[in-house]
Amino acid sequence: MPLINIVYASSHRSPALKKHIADAVTALTARILGKDPKVTAVIVSEADPADWFAGGASLAEQGLASYWIDIHVTEGTNTKDEKAAYLAAVFERMAELIGPLHHETYLHVDEVRGDAYGFGGLSQERRYVAARLGVPPQPAA
Repeated sequence: MPLINIVYASSHRSPALKKHIADAVTALTARILGKDPKVTAVIVSEADPADWFAGGASLAEQGLASYWIDIHVTEGTNTKDEKAAYLAAVFERMAELIGPLHHETYLHVDEVRGDAYGFGGLSQERRYVAARLGVPPQPAA
């Protein structure tokens, strides 16, 4: 049930690019981090490469692309190796989609406590406890 926020800047433009980015990152999130695509939310925003500065010059001036991806997952659900593999795979796939990437390109796996994170009005902790007990999760009274 991750929430993934993607901001990218690239001279590559196509009507379907945002969908391709969302699909690619969702697929990698499922394959590497084990997150269910049915409860994955993705927000994709485009920034103008002339407005994105890295190393003192705009990406437009450098002829490069970049992204900032912030993914929220429940704390403790992924290993260091999984997160490292995810960062590398996303970097490779995004380079294919948006062009040569500036080395100052970022992805942050934000691990959030299960009692402070959830969807549909229920925390991940409540979902976990209910599953362990074999009962339907209930919102707090």
